[in-house]
Amino acid sequence: MKKLLKKALEAAYLGGVEIMDVYNSDFAVETKDDKSPLTLADKRANRRITEILDESGLPVLSEEGRTIPYEERSGWHQFWMVDPLDGTKEFIKRNGEFTVNIALIENGVSVAGVIYVPVKKTMYFGIIGWGAFMIQLDAELASYDPDELAASATPLPKSNAGRTFTAVGSRSHMSPETEVFFETLRKEHGDFEVVSMGSSIKICLVAEGVADVYPRFAPTMEWDTAAGHAIVSSAGKHIIDHITGTEMKYNKENLLNNWFVVQ
Repeated sequence: MKKLLKKALEAAYLGGVEIMDVYNSDFAVETKDDKSPLTLADKRANRRITEILDESGLPVLSEEGRTIPYEERSGWHQFWMVDPLDGTKEFIKRNGEFTVNIALIENGVSVAGVIYVPVKKTMYFGIIGWGAFMIQLDAELASYDPDELAASATPLPKSNAGRTFTAVGSRSHMSPETEVFFETLRKEHGDFEVVSMGSSIKICLVAEGVADVYPRFAPTMEWDTAAGHAIVSSAGKHIIDHITGTEMKYNKENLLNNWFVVQ
């Protein structure tokens, strides 16, 4: 498993290098069929990440490859799920709140994940049963070895003793249902704080212990949550499907997620 995580760490970091090269340029924005934005950074990161992950011999399912028929991928018992640039809207706004997401899926469960925040050079990673970690990179990532990185990384979650109960919400996708959920939390906890953030960083904040809960009562796709799910699970927390009341599953015929709560 750590050999595969090493490959994911390499792909996430080098995908981030491609993204930052575009981020620091005068880039153009296209519109996909579903009206969502697409940039050269999405394309370059997807190409680089896929090249690296292909070396593992496992199939890759990414947002850019979402047309793979269910009849084909339903037979995948182990594969990579990738969002090469999660938070394209935040990328376009140049607020730094975008990530590279890579998850290893086994039989519908996200068992290992990497989330890289290129602007902040922050790497989150974890394997269920081994642990979750975050590391701030001061220079280029010289080693992709998980044990070496974990030795100098911060184990997750960090202590949150004494802080105000905190929820995290979407920067670009706040819904009326989420506002109602937050109002319920205010009544339950009194002192209550909401942190707004973009992309899968929101899940990382719960894994990190910076936030207690993240409700998402708006549409997301499996690749938006898969990497974060592995990391938050490795930190002893959960992503619960709002409909089934159980942990979210992956590689469904319909890749759209139900609403969920991270806590």
